[in-house]
Amino acid sequence: MSYFIGLCFFVNLKAQTSNCESSYFSEATLLKHIKSLSSDAFEGRRTGTAGAIKAKQFIVNQFHALGVLPFTKNYEQRFSFYKEKVHYKGTNILGEIKGTHFPDSYMVISAHYDHEGIKNGEIYNGADDNASGVCALLSFAEYFKKYPPKHSVIFAAFDAEELNLQGSKYFMKSGVAQSTKIVLNLNLDMVSRSETNTLFVVGTSHNARLKWIYKKNKLACGIILEAGHDGLDGREDWTYASDHMSFFLENIPFLYFGVDDHDDYHEPTDTFDKIQPQFYINAVKTMINYFEKVDDLRLYY
Repeated sequence: MSYFIGLCFFVNLKAQTSNCESSYFSEATLLKHIKSLSSDAFEGRRTGTAGAIKAKQFIVNQFHALGVLPFTKNYEQRFSFYKEKVHYKGTNILGEIKGTHFPDSYMVISAHYDHEGIKNGEIYNGADDNASGVCALLSFAEYFKKYPPKHSVIFAAFDAEELNLQGSKYFMKSGVAQSTKIVLNLNLDMVSRSETNTLFVVGTSHNARLKWIYKKNKLACGIILEAGHDGLDGREDWTYASDHMSFFLENIPFLYFGVDDHDDYHEPTDTFDKIQPQFYINAVKTMINYFEKVDDLRLYY
């Protein structure tokens, strides 16, 4: 099935006139959330562990507080799988906000909440990978309370990304996804620190309309927003690097926001004190800006 983006524009004066204002969301709450979710209390959020269950409840509680409706019963989509002869039980967390103009067309905003857990007695807290994406997801939900999206939005906190994208694969193959008109995936994975002050957006080279939007709207709040890592620029190809791959393989357009790998990637040193708060805040604002530009188009297939 091929997907296209239409050219019907709906002007969003809010996004155009105040691109980087602080009232998008509570910056203090964003930082509080990432500090909490990447703390030792969540034990690295390894799929199927007590820490992952605690993380799941944390996200569900925030969805409740932010007025995000359950997309599935109790927000949960449970699944199981084997990897290297080990049986895992995972849970995707799925919430929904109905669109004001196109309620039957869905954008999926996703971020995986699992990480590496505890290895050799050390907790892999996963602050950047990927507490940062999950807490950005919550800031999107906070923003939508004031400024509802035109397209309906599924908030997907995927489990088992670190175990070969099992959560997003299950979601895409499940009946709940196959019966839903999904027109775009925005995937947030590692967005809280960058030595070059650069946030990458991946996926524009795979879709002409998304490429056009990027060229016309390079809106960045104090950071550099750079397209690339699509396999066409000599950089490492990130098309298959995270949960957006599951959508790409089903011919659904995607935008993946992320930063370059750093020395703390998949190390126990990926902790809250290593994130760059101002970069992180500006990255979330930039991603919301970009979402607004895409949401102003009528997306269809």
